[in-house]
Amino acid sequence: MTSFKAFQVSKEDDGSFTRAIVERDTSALPEGEVLIKVEHSSLNYKDALSATGNPGVTRNYPHTPGIDAAGVVESSTDASLAVGQQVIVIGFDLGMNTAGGYGEYIRVPAGWVTRLPTGLTTRDAMILGTAGFTAALCIHKLEAAGMQSDGGPVLVTGATGGVGSIAVKLLSQAGYETHAVTGKASQHGFLRDLGAAEIHDRSEFSDESSRPLMRETWGGVVDTVGGTILVNCIKALKYGQSAAACGLVSSPSIPASVFPFILRHVNLLGIDSVELPLDQKNAIWDKLATAWQIDNLDAFAEQLTLDSLSDAIDRILAGNMVGRGLVTHH
Repeated sequence: MTSFKAFQVSKEDDGSFTRAIVERDTSALPEGEVLIKVEHSSLNYKDALSATGNPGVTRNYPHTPGIDAAGVVESSTDASLAVGQQVIVIGFDLGMNTAGGYGEYIRVPAGWVTRLPTGLTTRDAMILGTAGFTAALCIHKLEAAGMQSDGGPVLVTGATGGVGSIAVKLLSQAGYETHAVTGKASQHGFLRDLGAAEIHDRSEFSDESSRPLMRETWGGVVDTVGGTILVNCIKALKYGQSAAACGLVSSPSIPASVFPFILRHVNLLGIDSVELPLDQKNAIWDKLATAWQIDNLDAFAEQLTLDSLSDAIDRILAGNMVGRGLVTHH
């Protein structure tokens, strides 16, 4: 048994939710084959929802959020995971209804654990985290559907967020003409530094017109926001091209017609990093450690601790976070 610090969210009798740093014991962690000493985690929008009582993310409190964790195996009953091995856990139920990476220890099933690939540190892995992994998964799936660097500009919506910013970097690094959509005029320089060739204000994509099609423009789309913006992206896809949908911060609804799909042969690709089988997760992490490795990952990271986490949660909910929040356990 080992005591450790954890960021804990509690539901009060009046229905409100409070946050505090508490002492826990490893004996109180859920069952699982692998105990991991967490070195780094990250801040995602889903973590902020868990920290504010969203029942679609977390049902039972008190709870420790953190859907990402990277660290070292402390003990294991699974022969494939040795004590001292560096590992990553993202998705599945971590940080949702299973105590997550905002604690200094987690205990999880072996089937949730990804080995840390050579070429990444645990810090690198958590600057990327679920957001970076999702960005890479979007591009992987778009390329599998036929997206090519000479097929026209690729659009990234919500481009200053965690998924969007890393998608811009990965696409531009891979030779795509990358266009970014944002409502943050103050962050145009940040996006240009990532490689965005053009930056569009999100108002350009908020037209609720009933027009079924728009001028063919995009050779691919990474959409992190959903709603009308996604619909307008689909209407402007080039013939045979695809949009990858991975977010809903604008809206979970898409008021679309079938015309782009049946007249332009386009595709809407769903992206899920939570239940993705472990072999496919390993393949994406291997790409991020090799062919898709990003130089100067620190440029994306805002360093956070358990003490500064509550303020950062409020900022990400308000849309005031840029890049990635890296949570480090000391």
